[in-house]
Amino acid sequence: MDAEISLQVDGRATTLMLDTRTTLLDALRDRLGNYSPKKGCDHGQCGACTVLLNGRRINSCLVFAVAQDGASVVTAAGLASDGELHPVQQAFLDQDGFQCGYCTPGQICSAVGMLDEAARGHPSYVTASRSDRSTQPGTPEASADAQMDGSPPTQAPELPDDEIRERMSGNLCRCGAYVNIVAAIRQSLAGEQVGGTPGRPATESAIPQPGNGMDQPEPSTGQTAGSSNQSGMNTPGGGTGQRG
Repeated sequence: MDAEISLQVDGRATTLMLDTRTTLLDALRDRLGNYSPKKGCDHGQCGACTVLLNGRRINSCLVFAVAQDGASVVTAAGLASDGELHPVQQAFLDQDGFQCGYCTPGQICSAVGMLDEAARGHPSYVTASRSDRSTQPGTPEASADAQMDGSPPTQAPELPDDEIRERMSGNLCRCGAYVNIVAAIRQSLAGEQVGGTPGRPATESAIPQPGNGMDQPEPSTGQTAGSSNQSGMNTPGGGTGQRG
């Protein structure tokens, strides 16, 4: 059985007629030619297919596309704004947080979503055990009640490395670039670039806001972490990157 749905993907509005059994991942890759999210395990265990759905990170292989009618989807290829890389993308390049690049788009989307969750006060398994930090301002414990109501994050969270690892544990890197991935997230959280140059803190614009649903940025010809040359994505505007 087929159904018609509307999606906004990386700022572009689109309408699709597809089988009701089609996952969001397959709709993005096979129907829209957006190869940024990767099909790894296809069971929601590796995180290579992670995208931002209405601002929340999800495994796109586990949700049906028809259930997301009218939703906004942001892939790693849609994180850059006005020709400027998202702080997390820049940090992955600066810290060499990838090797083969297959999991990189999912890692980046997950990191962006994770930083937003942490800034809103969403706790993790590790957070619950940090009794010594439970009353400090700006920590997830202190702001959980205030920030889980959907209001915008008020300040950057304080995340030690072990908490970053726990919050990112759903994204696997078969190349073992975890040390550099943590360093990249640490850099984007601090809002610094390599050498201590001030940058844009990731939490200031963690989740890109959808535009009018019609404008699509021109495909970039430069190397972008999580986009065409790095991830094997075919950009909607006519890019010809190798399908990953």
